[in-house]
Amino acid sequence: MITMTSAEAQNHFGMLLDIAQREPVTITRRGRPVAYLFSPLDYAAITQARKDLTTEQTTAKLLTAFRGSGRGGSAARLVAEREAERQLET
Repeated sequence: MITMTSAEAQNHFGMLLDIAQREPVTITRRGRPVAYLFSPLDYAAITQARKDLTTEQTTAKLLTAFRGSGRGGSAARLVAEREAERQLET
């Protein structure tokens, strides 16, 4: 990953955009990272990974709550019930 100061980023913005298409760039101010610049493709991958992680964590919490509620049943039933609740909420 390339690192640039905020002043360098301002003075060479076009070059900064070109570099960010190939690899992420860290922008620093006073020696500390203040921003990261990366391509739309990298952004999509990061966003999808975050969404997948959140979904997995939410599913795990729901399964734990479902199993502890004494209702029993399968994960498919839990997902179906949760989807029905969402439909009613909207």
